[in-house]
Amino acid sequence: MGAEDMNFTDFHVKAGQADGGPYAVSIDPERAGWGYSSLHVLELPAGGHHSFATGDSEWIVLPLSGGCTVVTDGGETFELAGRESVFRGVTDFAYVPRDAHVQIASGAGGRFALTGARCERRLPARYGPASSVPVELRGRGNCSRQVNNFGAADAFECDKLIAVEVLTPGGNWSSYPPHKHDECRPGEESELEEIYYFEIEPAHGTDGVGYQRVSPSGHGRGTDVLAEVRSGDAVLIPDGWHGPSIAAPGHTMYYLNVMAGPGDERQWLICDHPDHAWIRGTWPDQPVDPRLPLYQAPTAPSGDAR
Repeated sequence: MGAEDMNFTDFHVKAGQADGGPYAVSIDPERAGWGYSSLHVLELPAGGHHSFATGDSEWIVLPLSGGCTVVTDGGETFELAGRESVFRGVTDFAYVPRDAHVQIASGAGGRFALTGARCERRLPARYGPASSVPVELRGRGNCSRQVNNFGAADAFECDKLIAVEVLTPGGNWSSYPPHKHDECRPGEESELEEIYYFEIEPAHGTDGVGYQRVSPSGHGRGTDVLAEVRSGDAVLIPDGWHGPSIAAPGHTMYYLNVMAGPGDERQWLICDHPDHAWIRGTWPDQPVDPRLPLYQAPTAPSGDAR
């Protein structure tokens, strides 16, 4: 699907609409009508396995639930312990380069995100331990959220790919104030396509919902989205002011951000919406939500050299 074929309804990809073969979610540059960012969510049964070619993109294999073994055709093998769910802990992960063949296998089964970006450099395959993931508390008051910076620009080396996890306690607003990164302004703003992939924590027998807003910024396609999101949904953000991401009371919201763009330097520089940037000035007088952090990264075991 090219950019000329898309309209605002296409930016909200609901769970089950992937049409991605083995993937529960399948978003690549061709589907999105853009140049760089990709996301696949792979669901494996117990004893299941899946092979794929990385092509012209670099990838991070990130367990969402369960663990797996990642094997490359270069002879590297990475055992990922994974986690029970995105709401229960930081996970380890594996980076695999472009121009490779990869197999993922899981003895107990699970769900695994493949976050990708078209790139130029072929970096070495690597293991990312959970203990090395920086856990950041961002915002204050009812704008408090937790960010697991496993693939942030300053936390893990990639060529183009930037990826982080955000957890927002029920009732809070995340991705706020609304911000954008859809034009290149050196030192001020970087041009990045972005994917939001959501999971909502069930509570009291209900699955829960969240809400995502994207409004036009005057650049790109004029992206305009107001979506009720559920577990397994994704929202594509080629441009525009994005935020808030709203977690319904009683339900923690998780989203996985995947970003990449054309800039020579891999960096996340944002511009706040001028009508809402003032909210940052109120934060020093408010505490961080006491429910945070939901969890911390585990302590590295003695002698762990991976």
